[in-house]
Amino acid sequence: MPVVEIKIPSPGESITEVTIETWHKADGEFVQIDEILCEIETDKATLPMPAEVAGTVQIILKEGADAKVGDVLCKIDTAGILNADSSGATTELSNNAISKKVEPSSLGYAAGHPSPAALKLMNEAEIYADKIQGSGPGNRITKQDVEIAKNQMPSPAKIEPTAQPASGQSESDGDAVPKSSSREQRREKMSRLRIKLSERLVAVKNETAMLTTFNEVDMSAIFAIRRDYKEKFEKKYGRRLGFMGFFTKAVSEAVQDFPAVNAMIDGNEIVYSDYVDIGIAVSAPKGLVVPVVRNAESLTIPQIELEIGRLAKRARDNQLSVEEMTGGTFSITNGGVFGSLLSTPIINPPQSAILGMHNVVERPAASNGQVVIRPVMYLALSYDHRVIDGRESVSFLFKVKEYLENPARILLGV
Repeated sequence: MPVVEIKIPSPGESITEVTIETWHKADGEFVQIDEILCEIETDKATLPMPAEVAGTVQIILKEGADAKVGDVLCKIDTAGILNADSSGATTELSNNAISKKVEPSSLGYAAGHPSPAALKLMNEAEIYADKIQGSGPGNRITKQDVEIAKNQMPSPAKIEPTAQPASGQSESDGDAVPKSSSREQRREKMSRLRIKLSERLVAVKNETAMLTTFNEVDMSAIFAIRRDYKEKFEKKYGRRLGFMGFFTKAVSEAVQDFPAVNAMIDGNEIVYSDYVDIGIAVSAPKGLVVPVVRNAESLTIPQIELEIGRLAKRARDNQLSVEEMTGGTFSITNGGVFGSLLSTPIINPPQSAILGMHNVVERPAASNGQVVIRPVMYLALSYDHRVIDGRESVSFLFKVKEYLENPARILLGV
């Protein structure tokens, strides 16, 4: 068939609807096999849609449209890609010939339309589309086009300072000029990810017996390791030695003594896992996502750091799959990177516990009868009291504290 329909696939179990996000190809544009057509957003992740065949794109579902699994996203016209020779064999045309053959004679719908990033910049600079020449696919307006248009705009006229009131004269004596203010409002459609996150957060508060216990950890030993080995570590692994590897390893070790922290409720049963899959909360362009480090108990700290780095990059590039964000047995979130001193993290269901890291601050501490300054971090463990007793939660968090203050134990496995 010369025309191939590209349909919305099933991104995962229980997902039936998606929203069409950014199109990377314009209507009438030529696409190669496996090139990204657009991105679709589910209630769990933003996923790329690759082209199944090469040909000319005919867009059916525009950006922002809601669609169901199985709906036709676009059509790809493959006619003219292969030419039959006189012997009946087929030979592939060169890229130049293909481009000439499928290039539309007139501009497509993208002409004069800004990309999402360009539109944001246009609104900020108060520039209209008719003042910008698009250079993107199908003459679409790109962010770079807006930057060029901004630089070509005439500078605003210089405003002369107003005369100051004479001595003894109040500004209110004359006609006072009110300060400019705005009472405008704007509405934005909530993303599927944000809607689902809202539902889950409310459900956690309503359906679990969530409590939080706190402790503090002296980070001196970890600081010393990072100071002594950060250059060697980065040279060997191509990545900085951070805190998350130590915390993930400490949790995976402490769980061995307190398996309830790694368990979850399924109906009237409690499911205990002999593996530790730890979800690491990562800030992504679409919001907070929680990719999972599998079998953290069997990984070394360098292996954990490399895996976290890989997942974080995929999150920033909106490339995480649903499988990479499901199936965790425990979660860690680090509000300290944003300056948080203390918080109560919310459990990621169906898990039963989550560890909250926070900002490291130098504080006075007593040591052998002397006051010393130590780098200290507050830890918070939120847990489901239906699964985890108070004694277990407090003891687990204290065990994590011990591992972090004596990192040789998790490095040497003692």
